[in-house]
Amino acid sequence: WEEEEEERLRQIAVPPEPKSKTITPLKCPPLGLESHRVEDDQLLASSQSHHGFVAQRGRLNMQGSDNEDDLYGGAWCAEPEEQNHWFEVDARREVEFSGVITQGRNSEQHEDFVSSYFVAFSNDSRDWTVLHDGYAEWLFYGNVDKDTPVMSQFNAPVVARYIRILPQSWNGSLCLRAEILACQLPRVEQHSFNEVNPSDDLDFRHHNYKDMRQMMKVINEECPHITRIYNIGKSSQGLKMYAMEISDNPGEHETGEPEFRYTAGLHGNEALGRELLLLLMQFLCKEYNDENPRVRRLVDGVRIHLVPSLNPDAYELAFEMGSEMGNWALGHWTEEGYDIFQNFPDLNSILWGAEDRGWIPRIVPNHHIPLPENTLNGSLAVETKAIISWMQRSPFVLGANLQGGEKLVAYPFDMQRPPVSRQNEGALRETPDDAMFRWLAMSYAHSHLTMTETYRGSCHGDDVTGGQGITNRASWKPVVGSMNDFSYLHTNCFELSIFLGCDKFPHESELPLEWENNREALLSFIEQVHRGIKGVVRDVEGNPLPNATVTVEGIRHDVRTAAGGDYWRLLNPGEYRVTAKADGYTPQTRLCMVGYDSGATPCSFTLAKSNWDRIKQIMSLNGRRPIRLVTRNNVVKTTTAAPTPTAGVDDHAIAQKAERLRRLRLMRLRRLRLQRQRASLTTTPATTTTTTTTTTTTPPPETERTTSWYDSWFPVDSWSTENPFDSINFDSVPTQDYPFEYTID
Repeated sequence: WEEEEEERLRQIAVPPEPKSKTITPLKCPPLGLESHRVEDDQLLASSQSHHGFVAQRGRLNMQGSDNEDDLYGGAWCAEPEEQNHWFEVDARREVEFSGVITQGRNSEQHEDFVSSYFVAFSNDSRDWTVLHDGYAEWLFYGNVDKDTPVMSQFNAPVVARYIRILPQSWNGSLCLRAEILACQLPRVEQHSFNEVNPSDDLDFRHHNYKDMRQMMKVINEECPHITRIYNIGKSSQGLKMYAMEISDNPGEHETGEPEFRYTAGLHGNEALGRELLLLLMQFLCKEYNDENPRVRRLVDGVRIHLVPSLNPDAYELAFEMGSEMGNWALGHWTEEGYDIFQNFPDLNSILWGAEDRGWIPRIVPNHHIPLPENTLNGSLAVETKAIISWMQRSPFVLGANLQGGEKLVAYPFDMQRPPVSRQNEGALRETPDDAMFRWLAMSYAHSHLTMTETYRGSCHGDDVTGGQGITNRASWKPVVGSMNDFSYLHTNCFELSIFLGCDKFPHESELPLEWENNREALLSFIEQVHRGIKGVVRDVEGNPLPNATVTVEGIRHDVRTAAGGDYWRLLNPGEYRVTAKADGYTPQTRLCMVGYDSGATPCSFTLAKSNWDRIKQIMSLNGRRPIRLVTRNNVVKTTTAAPTPTAGVDDHAIAQKAERLRRLRLMRLRRLRLQRQRASLTTTPATTTTTTTTTTTTPPPETERTTSWYDSWFPVDSWSTENPFDSINFDSVPTQDYPFEYTID
């Protein structure tokens, strides 16, 4: 680890010392406007310019809707005709106010922000005292743009219950978003808003790149028998994207053991997911050593991969600004300007276009859709290419990426398909596994302590989850080329997005509370990897068959077996007809039951060899042309008629000659049959004729015909397969005019 760090520092030109921060560290944590711990009834204002710009919209980093005139504006805005404007926050108890953070209005058309303001305090909301700097009322300088937060800290904390911001000057309209810094006074009888006594002894703080590596190293040293550290690639700036594997046999894929992944940090400024995965690493290591039975079952039965930072360059930028001081977009994109989550190849359009043309599954498969040509050479970020390669190397079954800015679970499809008609508009957003995805999303949302408390709406607007804490991404905020859709269509992995909270970069003091909210949900979601069926596909000799296809009747999405022939198929309880197919083998179908008990139902297959391999060999030898079943060796050979064909004579000409001889013989037989019939009707005795005995050989049984599907692929003429001698008894047929000998090879 130390050698890698020294090498990285030598490659960069800047000195290894961290840059000095111009922002003073926060003396007190945020009161909770951005995270919504401060409820709507705690926010008041003197007036509002519009019904969509009420005081409850004055939270830091509040995002407005695209429609500027609807109910959800991007800030609190005052009525311009009113005088003595103010924005008030009720802490509901006495606290030590230590500072204010302000921000302008979130809008694409308007540049509205407060440039200066006073601050006043009260204990009863009637008598107010304006803060003095020792000589006069302290005028704080506010924002110079609408997005960048500006913090103003007081010389000394002020103990009060209410705080008011009194704007004095502004740019454009008077609009404001704010966060209040406040320390809780010590109370014996109750806990403060920001303090939680966690039940786990973990490291609750934010970690930069170096601290994250050090923590992962410590965990690996504490649990070397169940952990392994590796990297899935490097960022554009050369930082490694580290992953930790937690398993009873780290470093190897065990047949029958599913693989699971949690990823975080797709957007560098969404720091909560990063810290939750670092806390989960510590928790699993400590609890495994303490012989926690639930953790032991997880580690022994699942190969778990945790990647805390997929965009390390952007996180370093956000970490430098610190909690609350980065705006909504700072650190969201990579150093090259890519949004990693939306930077994957668009396979949805390929699938839907093939469905419209009826190409599924004959030409385009409904799973493991191949990448378009030159995709990896196109506009993909370095980080995205590394993630795709990682997905293709490991047979993941289930995964989730942790994001921020909302509090819900979103499941695919993430891309919106244009409806063909109004009748099928609602079904066009659903995957074939929609019921399974809904269950997976609910398993996390309903295990979370607060995610289903949606009666106040979402972070920035109405509740889009229907009170369940889950939503289909395409019906909420559709995106093209998402990580979730790509994972579902290109690999076996079912991937979801978990939005952890309104505050993308919460203060360190809130990490214990967030861990308590998410701990059970994180564990419960991993356990869902055992839901459905699993098994191994082998041949009759017991050899595993990799890349075999497993199909569930009624679900138009298949999965493939891993290198060891093992597979996992996530399914809800029920009865399913499952078919395993592999090239060169006869498909096998089984009836598999999925119950309500924990654990996947075993459903293995043994496939027998088919004649497909031999058929392909014959096709390749004949230039992939139709194969005629009548060859030179099958033609009737005569001793007195045609001479032996010489080399170079066309087989078709020989076959035509044989056909003519057959027709002549048939005509002769019909004539003789008619003569015998006439002779039997007369009274005169039959004329005795002398016949020449012919020497014959026993004809072979009828040539085995191919199956119907083979005939449809390789059609042959009717005469080429018909044996003209099957219905003739040559011992009783007079042949005095045509003496000959014949043999059949």
